[in-house]
Amino acid sequence: MDTEAVRSFVRAAELGQLQQAADELGVTQQAVSKRIATLERGLGVSLFTRTARGVELTVDGQAFLPHARNIVTGVDRAVSAIRPGSRALRIDVLGLRSAQAVILHDYWRAHPGTDLDVVTLRVNDPRVAVAAVQAGDVDASFRSVTDPAALPGDVRMIHTFDSPLEFLVGPRHPLASARTLTPSRLRGHRIWVPGIAPQTEWGEFYDELATRFDLRIDAAGPNFGNEVLLDILADSADVATFVGSRDRYIWPPHYDLRRIPVVNPTLVYPLSLIVPRVNPHPGLRPVMKHFRSLAPLAEPVWRPSWKTIEDTER
Repeated sequence: MDTEAVRSFVRAAELGQLQQAADELGVTQQAVSKRIATLERGLGVSLFTRTARGVELTVDGQAFLPHARNIVTGVDRAVSAIRPGSRALRIDVLGLRSAQAVILHDYWRAHPGTDLDVVTLRVNDPRVAVAAVQAGDVDASFRSVTDPAALPGDVRMIHTFDSPLEFLVGPRHPLASARTLTPSRLRGHRIWVPGIAPQTEWGEFYDELATRFDLRIDAAGPNFGNEVLLDILADSADVATFVGSRDRYIWPPHYDLRRIPVVNPTLVYPLSLIVPRVNPHPGLRPVMKHFRSLAPLAEPVWRPSWKTIEDTER
């Protein structure tokens, strides 16, 4: 089996775009397409379906992906065994437009010589991300395990930074003209966060947030992606959502969406890194130092209760 074809498949699956995978691998999109087509012929299955927005895994592709990751990891480990320190620092983020990815990009721009590999595992269960760290598939993962008893002893969870929430609304929303908002002013308004997966850290976050401030968090309906959500907000007079202050969202200018800070208290989503307890990648320390150098938030702030159980060692 051609390991570079397997690597091309893994990156295309993680990014959802053949061109982005090609750019990261330093080859043409045509080369990535040929590699994947050869792999599909050898396996006798289709791994992707092509869509207007890129590629999506088939059922066979979903089944093959974890094993393909193991193949790539095994090859990388073999190379690392004879070239110590040559492997890129691989960090899992929740999304390439998330605050974690944005700040990692800032770090890389300030340190362009850093060999950094940013991936998205696309799993909801934090235990799967923890297992990926344990197996060495990734060197660190931006996830939180809210139950301390569920965190294995060979990994650590380190609080990295706090992400303030903003209220995102369209121009017809009754709160659209506000410069800032307090949590009490959000009561009674529909805050739509579609696709909240049960037993996830963000599911617990929104449960606590809704209970503490008597907010109407609506998770109804499937999550069709940020573009669909932004389309709906632009036309709605009563639907809003929460976004992180550093999350990157792009919409047409005529949508006239407004990102409004929530203050008194600032609603904070704490973000943590899951890392190995022993022999972490040497590139992790400067990255974590960069995150900790971010300006602290002005008080008062509200954080979920499970933030207090994290390992916050400096």
